[in-house]
Amino acid sequence: MGARALGALLAGALLAAPAAAAPPRPGTFAPEAHLGGVEIGMTKAQVTRRWGKRHGVCRDCDRTTWYFNYRPFEPQGVGVVFERDRVAHVFTVWRPNGWRTARGLTLGAPASEISKTYGPLDRRECGRGMPRPYYALVRPGLRAQTAFYVFRDRLWGFGLTVPDASPCL
Repeated sequence: MGARALGALLAGALLAAPAAAAPPRPGTFAPEAHLGGVEIGMTKAQVTRRWGKRHGVCRDCDRTTWYFNYRPFEPQGVGVVFERDRVAHVFTVWRPNGWRTARGLTLGAPASEISKTYGPLDRRECGRGMPRPYYALVRPGLRAQTAFYVFRDRLWGFGLTVPDASPCL
């Protein structure tokens, strides 16, 4: 999505068709495994069974992107990007409350806590040329690449992508 990166990460819900979404309850992000039970490679039907049918569809995205927002027209929630009808990227949107890792890392934590908790990570700049760029701290994996999104020196989001894909939204 390139230039739409910050918009998708910070306000994806505003691009989505109006829908009273039913996102997963805030839950666990398992690096390299799942975000609230959604894994890389799942089908649209599997995502729907896991998170429900109520979601918005991004109108301006290059790939099919669904947003499950906690409240209509509010950006907090989760998103899923599909390639060939399978999950290629799953992520939190706009730092929704309550998400955490099994190691106790929560959204909103200082960026320094990410490497303290998960060790050295690769830094990828995202949102270049935008008024408020962000970056992703990335850990490669065989089945899924893990991304910790940082905005204004705070952990802003969690994400998984297919291996070797850009973590930027």
